[in-house]
Amino acid sequence: MGLAILLGVFALVMVMGVPVAFALAIAAISAFMFEGLPLMVGFQRIVSGMSTFALLAVPFFIFAGELMLHGGIAARLIRFAAASVGWMRGGLAQVNIFSSMLFGGISGSAVADISALGSLLIPVMKEKGYDDDFAVNVTVTSSIAGIVIPPSHNMILYVVAAGGGISISSLFMAGIVPWHINVSLTCLRSSLDCYQEKIPNRTFCWFKNISSLLPCFSACSLITAIIVVGGTLSGIFTVTESGAIGAVYAMLISFFVYRTMDFKGFVLAVTGSIRTTGMVMILIGSASAFGYMLAFYQVPAVMSTFITSISDNPIMILIMLNILLLCLGMIMDMAALILICTPIFLPIAAGFGMDPVHFGIMMMMNLGLGLCTPPVGACLFVGCVVGKVTIQKAVKTIWLFYIAMLAALILVTFIPSISMTLPNLLIEK
Repeated sequence: MGLAILLGVFALVMVMGVPVAFALAIAAISAFMFEGLPLMVGFQRIVSGMSTFALLAVPFFIFAGELMLHGGIAARLIRFAAASVGWMRGGLAQVNIFSSMLFGGISGSAVADISALGSLLIPVMKEKGYDDDFAVNVTVTSSIAGIVIPPSHNMILYVVAAGGGISISSLFMAGIVPWHINVSLTCLRSSLDCYQEKIPNRTFCWFKNISSLLPCFSACSLITAIIVVGGTLSGIFTVTESGAIGAVYAMLISFFVYRTMDFKGFVLAVTGSIRTTGMVMILIGSASAFGYMLAFYQVPAVMSTFITSISDNPIMILIMLNILLLCLGMIMDMAALILICTPIFLPIAAGFGMDPVHFGIMMMMNLGLGLCTPPVGACLFVGCVVGKVTIQKAVKTIWLFYIAMLAALILVTFIPSISMTLPNLLIEK
């Protein structure tokens, strides 16, 4: 009965339109009251969920992304991408994907990627003869690159939800190859469409392209990745310290190198990062209390028993976990799912010999796909608003990109070396 109240209250307040963070808290407190547990314990769970040292990196990464967003870096990244891949067939589509790859490495947020780059690239793609739904679909599906490339605050949430013991550096390194596979398959899918539509390619000019690459290189996410991953692996600083250094780097680039950041933009960056950090922290605290009640009702053990009763074949277990995560990703926010599902599904996967780092990458890609699918696909909604396209029209053609993303997910799920080779080579166990 208590579990029914926990899940029923959560579903009810979600249907009423209450934000997921508050829905989790209301459901958890309702369950506490039903069981007669002291409410003080519930509030202690909320506070303790936010009192984790690893979470200090999250506001730094968010602040760095906001500085880049309001510092005019997006336009330079687009020029960098155009000089690199714009000469290819359907060059603007490739520029869109490559720009998302670069900006995702800065912001770590798929929605920020669409907001910053989509507003610049989608109108230009329409002017050059691309279908409006194609322009939106390319932008939406390429935006999830920021979820699996460092610095991704979703990976930090996964480490916290897993209860610690997982190296954030290992998780960052594990996402690099899957990220390349996902981007490559998305590029291939868009290229096939461009060839079918006979969209012309641009002439490659060596001098012009190289001269365009150099001024924009300091804005490239490769520099941020070097700061975050390189500094952490070398032992110079921790992930939290790398987030702070990345934020300082973003500030220096915006203020003194490009000189595109003014006081108004700085205020917007600060308020935006405070707002986002506040939402993330409230969500983490609420999910901690909700997860406590799930553990109280032994939901992880029950779910594990249920899944293993269906099959004890590791391949079937992975398929079921993927299906569950994909379905949940279609109806719930990604951060909330990471915090709720990790304590439930990670022990099941680990019981069948799956490395927690490998499972983390699989989860990121699953839930990233959920961001692009209705009915609660935040990236799809934002992309349609930016591109002024109805969701119905976008969904009719986006399924071809879903196939590419699912192919990448299948490869990552069933070939562990794709995720684990770099961590095993570069990080001491």
